[in-house]
Amino acid sequence: MGTLSRLLAARLMPNDCFVCGQDAGPALLCGPCRADLPQVSEACPVCAIPVQDGLVCGSCQRTTPAFDATVAALPYVFPADRLVQALKYGNRLALAPFLASLLEAFAPPDEDAIVVPMPLHSRRLRERGFNQAAEIARPLARAWGLRFDAAAVERVRDTPPQASLPWLERRLNLRGAFRCRGEFAGRTVVVVDDVMTTGATLDELARTLKSRGAARVVNRVVARTPLPA
Repeated sequence: MGTLSRLLAARLMPNDCFVCGQDAGPALLCGPCRADLPQVSEACPVCAIPVQDGLVCGSCQRTTPAFDATVAALPYVFPADRLVQALKYGNRLALAPFLASLLEAFAPPDEDAIVVPMPLHSRRLRERGFNQAAEIARPLARAWGLRFDAAAVERVRDTPPQASLPWLERRLNLRGAFRCRGEFAGRTVVVVDDVMTTGATLDELARTLKSRGAARVVNRVVARTPLPA
C-alpha cells in the first residue's frame, strides 16, 4: 500500500526537477540532470582534493591531518553548490535524503563504525532550526545500518566564519571548538558534512575525536571545493 500511495502521489503531484525545472516524477532531479551531476574522479584519498592518479597530495604529505581519509560525492560546482545551499540556507529539507543517497555507495571501512554529523554551535542551530549535516547523516547511517549519534560531539565555541580567515588563523580559530560527550575507544568514526573547503574544521574535529580514543576518523562529504585557479 505504501508503494502504491507513493506511485499515485508521484503521478498526481510530480516534482519539477530542482536543476532544470522539467518533470522529475517522484524524484528531486530528472534523469538527465542526475546523470549530468559532476563527478569527483581522481582525488587525494586523505583530503579528497583533485590530484592526478589519486595519490596522496603534497599538502597531506607535508602536514598529515588528524583524519585518516575523505570521500566527496561531488565537486562544489554547479549544480552541487545550488543543492547544498538550498538545503543549508533555503530550508529545503527534502534535499537531505537525496544528498545522503549520493554518499551511500561510499561505504565506511568498518562495519562497527559510528556516524556523527559535523556539529553546529547552539546559537547557529537555534537560528537555522536544524543541522544540515545531521539531516544528511541520519538517513545515510540508516542506509548503512550503522549507529548514528548526533549528540556524540558538540561545538562549544561559536567561531568566526572560516572563509574570512587566512590558513594559519583558520587553525587557531578552531582550537578547542569541539567537545566529545562520549567515548570512542578503538572505534572508527565517520564524520558527515555538507561541504569541505580547506579541511581545517574536519581536522580539528578529528583531533578531538582521537583525543577520546577514536582509532580512525573518516570523512564523507557531499561536496569538495576545487583547487583555487
